[in-house]
Amino acid sequence: MSSILVFPGQGSQAVGMGKDLYENNPEARAVFEEVDEALNQKLSNIIFNGPMEDLTLTTNVQPAIMAVSIAMLRASGIQLTQYVAGHSLGEYTALCAAGALSVADTARLLRLRGDAMQRAVPVGEGLTAVILGLDIEKVREICAQTDCDVANDNSPGQVVISGAKEVVEATMALAKDSGAKRAMPLALSVPVHCRIQAPAAEEMRAALENIEIKTPKSILISNKTASPMSDPAEIKEALVYQITHGVHWRESVLKMHELGITETIEVGPGSVLTGLTPRICPDMTAKKLEI
Repeated sequence: MSSILVFPGQGSQAVGMGKDLYENNPEARAVFEEVDEALNQKLSNIIFNGPMEDLTLTTNVQPAIMAVSIAMLRASGIQLTQYVAGHSLGEYTALCAAGALSVADTARLLRLRGDAMQRAVPVGEGLTAVILGLDIEKVREICAQTDCDVANDNSPGQVVISGAKEVVEATMALAKDSGAKRAMPLALSVPVHCRIQAPAAEEMRAALENIEIKTPKSILISNKTASPMSDPAEIKEALVYQITHGVHWRESVLKMHELGITETIEVGPGSVLTGLTPRICPDMTAKKLEI
């Protein structure tokens, strides 16, 4: 059996995640301490004790999910796989796990990413929503009519859209008229992976110019191309690109299968990706790393 480590994105957070690891595993504790030092903030206190409103702020939740994921990886002692992948911010975690980025640099980049995304679109002006029960081509057809963006192609019948609030609302209404089982907003403070995040993309481009990305020890399956990627310059460009473009997760999992991978191992809080794998490719299995 050939496995791949996969790392979750925003939405997998919960107050108290990783607290047992922090208290009982020195390697995990070191990760949280390094993140706290890099951000000059006791982010670990928010992760462990909340409140949830503070944890879910984009500026906090992105480095928080990364910290918990890397702490779990370090505590488990599991070996790196030939390939790694991550969903949205999870792509940064995957690169950190593969040694392309340090924990400190990853934390600082994700803090900047969250702040830049919030600055780009003031609260209340953007919206992200999930469309259930329509295939990706139908959702793209509807989005073309409303000038909305496809943010995540997650699995057959689960597509996330994003953009200006009124545009997303119009797209949700059209999706329901077209037979969607559900069309509902997601509890995110910013619209993700859409064109109105262009100012954030430029901030990330500037920040990444000052960060060293090494060749990863494991090959990345990119959100941008749903294909293997290991060149640091290409990776930097892909990280900028994903701010304004959709995550090709369904296609990424199909590429994993094409490469001979038979199992995904989700490393991090929650089990969203574990649920998606068999829906995308029934020939693959999925499990959650348990510590």
